[in-house]
Amino acid sequence: MLRLSWTQPEDLLPHALVAAELDGRPVADLRKRWEAAGGTPTAAVSGATPEPAPAALVGLARDLLAEVDERADPAELVAAEPDALDAILAAASGADSAGGARSASAVGPADSADLADRILGGWLGRAAGCLLGKPVEKISLEGIRAIARSTGNWPLHSYFTEAGLDSDIAARFPWNRRSRPTSLVENIDGMPEDDDLNFPLIALGLLERVGAGFTTDDVAQAWLDSLPGGRVFTAERIVYRNLLDGYEPTVAGAVRNPFRDWIGAQIRTDVYGWANPGDPVAAARLAWTDARLSHGRNGVYGAMFAAAACSTAVIAADVRAVIDAGLSVVPSASRYASAIRRGAELGASDLDDEAAVDALHAEFGHLHWVHVLGNSALLAFALTRGDGDFERTITLAVSGGWDTDSVGATAGSIAGALTGARELPARWIHPLHDTLATSVPGYSDVRFSDLAARTLRLAEGAGVQPVEAASR
Repeated sequence: MLRLSWTQPEDLLPHALVAAELDGRPVADLRKRWEAAGGTPTAAVSGATPEPAPAALVGLARDLLAEVDERADPAELVAAEPDALDAILAAASGADSAGGARSASAVGPADSADLADRILGGWLGRAAGCLLGKPVEKISLEGIRAIARSTGNWPLHSYFTEAGLDSDIAARFPWNRRSRPTSLVENIDGMPEDDDLNFPLIALGLLERVGAGFTTDDVAQAWLDSLPGGRVFTAERIVYRNLLDGYEPTVAGAVRNPFRDWIGAQIRTDVYGWANPGDPVAAARLAWTDARLSHGRNGVYGAMFAAAACSTAVIAADVRAVIDAGLSVVPSASRYASAIRRGAELGASDLDDEAAVDALHAEFGHLHWVHVLGNSALLAFALTRGDGDFERTITLAVSGGWDTDSVGATAGSIAGALTGARELPARWIHPLHDTLATSVPGYSDVRFSDLAARTLRLAEGAGVQPVEAASR
């Protein structure tokens, strides 16, 4: 029996009710109707229940999903967390008196050789951080710590291994099924396929084919042309279905989509930053155009934050400038900005690593493990405490749990760009063999060095001039 995750109405509705409640939309009456009819009150963590619901319950779920969409957001939420681009930038901490947002180009431009090294560092760092997190994706914080301790890899200092893993721990916390054959240190042979790398390829292709003036329609067409439906998840899978059902790209993300505040858009936008070095606003605008296809509010802010942060990481001297750049393009009163500030605060605190991560889980653990807020707080924690050290940053990001491969990827992207490819530790980079596996057409077994060269050409076309490199 095929139980496709993230699509069944009876599985989506509990997530939709939770999302509405988090936004302050009144849905208690809808929840009561659902539970009275025999619907489960608990959302399926993995995206699908084992057995289909009776036809009548499926029909009710469809009806209630439509009713959830019709419930109005509280006025204070709309004011604090707008969706329109100009309103977002006007509410951002980097807003100037004209309602725009300040560029972070004052951090300092880079010469072409340094920029090339930084962009390659971003690509390689993204891959290594993602690869580290792949085998423990969906495993609890307790499980990650138990596996690492059992194999002598705690605190994390290497890719995961099952050599020496206690059999009871292995049975209690099984590896991610898809990643185990490709992502443990004993079997890594290049970078295996992952959506955290597929989407940057889509972004690179958009910029090369269409340019910076691409539209959300162009993003939708690129997905349909290049991504199999089985290679997209959560909000992206909902949008894929809605596009095939005839919804226009500008509205497809808002229809029966309870995952608009999840992390999916945040993993797609690094390339927009690398292609606009020192211009976080330009990067954030491209990220918004992409992210709005599938996400709203905090999900979009995550994409804008990542793009702006990556724009600054390829020229900046320290991680604080990167976080500031990311915050400069998201509404300062939003839950997203609050999560980033909290993660950075814990990163700078006197708490030891485990205690700080435990504090994050205590504050954000009520959210789904793919939700953008907890994962972004963890990202800010890892970046701040890692302080530019690549290994420390990615190991903190992954050992903190939740969406391990996605947070590891973004943390690795930023720390890798800050470090530069030449200075990245060989034990993290050599196993990649400068090769990426992907099902995205035109990129089979592509080399990261080639991807970086193509990204550099885009960056130079954006107006980068060879001047004295920024000090590190």
